[in-house]
Amino acid sequence: MTDLVITRARVVRPEGGGPLVDLRVTGGVVNEIAPAGALAPAPSGGVLDADGRWLIPGLWDQHVHMTTWAAFSDRLDLTGTTSPADLLGRVGPAVAALDASGVGKDRALIGMGYRASLWQEPATVAALDDVTGARPVVLIGGDAHNGWVNSAALRALGLPVRAGILDENDWFPVMARLAELGEGVRSEHEQLQSALHGAASRGIVGITDFEFESSHRTWPDRVAAGLGGLRVRTGFYEDALTEVLDSGLRTGDPLADLVTLGPLKIISDGSLGTLTANCCDPYVAGSPHPRGKRNISQDHLVELLATASAAGLDVALHAIGDRAVSDALSAFEQTGARGSIEHAQLMRRSDVGRMAALPLRASVQPAHLLDDRTVTDHVWADRADRAFMLRSLSDAGVPLALGSDAPVSALDPWLAIDAAVWRADEGDAPWYPDERIDTTRALFASTNGAGPVKVGSRGDLVLLDNDPFATRPRHVRVAATIVDGDPVFMTVDSSY
Repeated sequence: MTDLVITRARVVRPEGGGPLVDLRVTGGVVNEIAPAGALAPAPSGGVLDADGRWLIPGLWDQHVHMTTWAAFSDRLDLTGTTSPADLLGRVGPAVAALDASGVGKDRALIGMGYRASLWQEPATVAALDDVTGARPVVLIGGDAHNGWVNSAALRALGLPVRAGILDENDWFPVMARLAELGEGVRSEHEQLQSALHGAASRGIVGITDFEFESSHRTWPDRVAAGLGGLRVRTGFYEDALTEVLDSGLRTGDPLADLVTLGPLKIISDGSLGTLTANCCDPYVAGSPHPRGKRNISQDHLVELLATASAAGLDVALHAIGDRAVSDALSAFEQTGARGSIEHAQLMRRSDVGRMAALPLRASVQPAHLLDDRTVTDHVWADRADRAFMLRSLSDAGVPLALGSDAPVSALDPWLAIDAAVWRADEGDAPWYPDERIDTTRALFASTNGAGPVKVGSRGDLVLLDNDPFATRPRHVRVAATIVDGDPVFMTVDSSY
């Protein structure tokens, strides 16, 4: 942290822009705001000329699987495939290219991004084996709740060969072990460097990392190895709960520079994309599990929340189907635990008020609706109006916290804000437009609770090239990102 003066900035406020100002950030805090031209830099400080650009608090992505996202660009892209045969049409040539390159047969091929919810034909291990042979191949569903794994990969992991796609609790342990297979691409350090730079270039100053390998174990070593520049709240799972309890750590405690312990993550049900989200009523069509799947019993859920609450640990509770959300609220009501409902994708209207009465945030990923609207209209046609009820939740007083669930959608806060505001891709009609929220709400739901920049604000700041209220959010461009008073991304002139 150093003394930084930002000159000629336009502070973004809900009521509109004001005059140009200078700001001084010292010790990681905005401690002075004055008319433009009034502040001089400290002898050892720096100057960043905003040149009339718009200044907002730094943005957070409140739900990321960072290691998996960082690897995404190095893996076979399976997005847009429409059937098992279509997908295998991409996998076969990729395997053949690896074989032709002379790479050893033990090097794995990993692909990501298919969405099987509307496939008409079954996906079998035998069919995958036919095009992959002896090379380990793992294909990850677009919602990360299922995986199509060939026999070679299952054997390499010491697991029994299965007949088809793995999902939920059968899949998550496999996904957590993918590093054992060895892909032979960039190192994890290189992948993370690129991903962190990409996040900063979009105005992200902090993430909550829910990687399946509990991330409180990995981030201190990463920071020591030179990775960093962004704030990280490290989520952890039940397998690490005893370890965390024995350590005496509480949510919010520091683990390393800019790294703090985050919440206990619990995945209570499945997902819409895997047709396993736990619902009150049967799916209209499509799911082999008529009401989806529960991944944890209600008694055990209550036990975990009570344990976490007593230890000063927040809980981030994944709940996508309306039954899962209702059961999650019951568990929070019974235990007094604090934290978030992650996703809250489908809710009963009566549960919106219940949630508002609790010390909970709705940690939501609006860009999911861009991928899920078609399958929602197909399998939840009788309840699609209750999906992604962002306006209803916000109007009821439930704090919204926006994120991506990367790699399920891109680690891009402007895409999330855009989806919350427009509920549609460009050129499409808004989907259930009554649940749109305005840009002000969406923007400040992305700042980890920070309001407009003022004296006393944390020195996590972003300069924008265009007015976020006059530009469709997905077209906003970031000029500079500052974390704890230090620029971590810049396209503007600076003497820093």
